[in-house]
Amino acid sequence: MSSSSSLTSTSNANSFDVNAARAQRHEAHGRAWSFTLDGDTFELPSEIGRRTARELRELDDNDIDGLFELLLGKEQFKRFDAHDLTMQDIAAILAAYGEETGLGLGED
Repeated sequence: MSSSSSLTSTSNANSFDVNAARAQRHEAHGRAWSFTLDGDTFELPSEIGRRTARELRELDDNDIDGLFELLLGKEQFKRFDAHDLTMQDIAAILAAYGEETGLGLGED
């Protein structure tokens, strides 16, 4: 068997199955992480895709609204933006989110 044919083989019993690993993570942690604010519930993704990560990199480090709009989506962000939050509230949300998901957003 040539090395090029072994590289294109998709039935390698020793290969890492990304879909199976993703399914396990989703089963263990869910697809979303939620928080409640003044009786209103919001969901953030438990995993961030490459495209979203790219968009996050393009945000200014101090663009809290941009961060939440990107993660929440436009509809949830409209509801979120109606609440009067302090920067300490934001820090607490991001800290809890990072602790639960392993995603360190808003950190240096």
